[in-house]
Amino acid sequence: MPNIEIDEHRGREAAIILYHAFNSQGIFGGNNLPENIMPEGIARGSQEHVLFVTMTVSIDYRRDAAAMWRSAKATYDDEEIRYLFDPGQVSRVPMAKVIEDMSKYRLSVKPIKDALIWKTVGTSFARKWDGNPINLLKSCSWDAEGILKLLKDESHEDESYEHTEQEHEDQGHRKKTSDFPYLRGDKIGPLWLRMLKDNCMVSEIQGLERCPMPVDVHVARATINMGVVKTKELFQGRMEVFYLDIRRAWFRCVEGLQADDRPMMALDVNNPLWYLSKHGCARRTKEGRCKVSEACPVKDLCLGRDAALVQGERVNLLGE
Repeated sequence: MPNIEIDEHRGREAAIILYHAFNSQGIFGGNNLPENIMPEGIARGSQEHVLFVTMTVSIDYRRDAAAMWRSAKATYDDEEIRYLFDPGQVSRVPMAKVIEDMSKYRLSVKPIKDALIWKTVGTSFARKWDGNPINLLKSCSWDAEGILKLLKDESHEDESYEHTEQEHEDQGHRKKTSDFPYLRGDKIGPLWLRMLKDNCMVSEIQGLERCPMPVDVHVARATINMGVVKTKELFQGRMEVFYLDIRRAWFRCVEGLQADDRPMMALDVNNPLWYLSKHGCARRTKEGRCKVSEACPVKDLCLGRDAALVQGERVNLLGE
């Protein structure tokens, strides 16, 4: 485990630059995120939109986001399989059909795993929340921390698990399965709440400033390349090692900053970081040369090829 340092000065400077760039001219000329896509015939902020966003983001793990959201739109636009976004119908449809229909437009990349996640999430909303994610939010008084805790805590007995007679008598031995696999995770949970507020206009959600940043490989890559999180050791391992420190870093770095007419929160920097890496840092050559450095709004903060060379999901970096 590397000895990790947080450079709050660099983080504060980066947060201010990236936030204002993303919300004005964009980063590398753009700021249109994959989840902004809208299916035909649904109104922004409607229950249908909430379900479209909720079900889609529930399988957002190790995926190309743009391809995933395009597949979700194509699936929704196909009336024959639009039922996939209706928790009540998903809960009643056989697993084999869910697997087949999610494969039609490559909504699933891992057909069995993705279908199991999808059906589990849909069934949980159908059975406990009347098929409407908003009911879950209301039950937590719209509090972000409470919502994230509920996502982690809610579970059900795995109906595929064969119990012995003794196990039926002893609740402690029953196999439990999460109601919200992946949606309950440290990345997807906060990401879902941000999307509900920003994309679906669910303005009642409170306490997002206390939500951890939904770190993925792009957020991690951009953070490390700017030296906000760094180590003086040579480290070659999975980038997830840095995720907890990256969340901690951005909580600290945005403290006291302003985002227009309100205090800035870590989630405000999430989209700019993702966009910066997706369209910039991720395009470095194998030698570490940035192909778009001249257009980068934080080029003066980049540690450069010798200090932070981040490729794929492995990191090889040396702090200053």
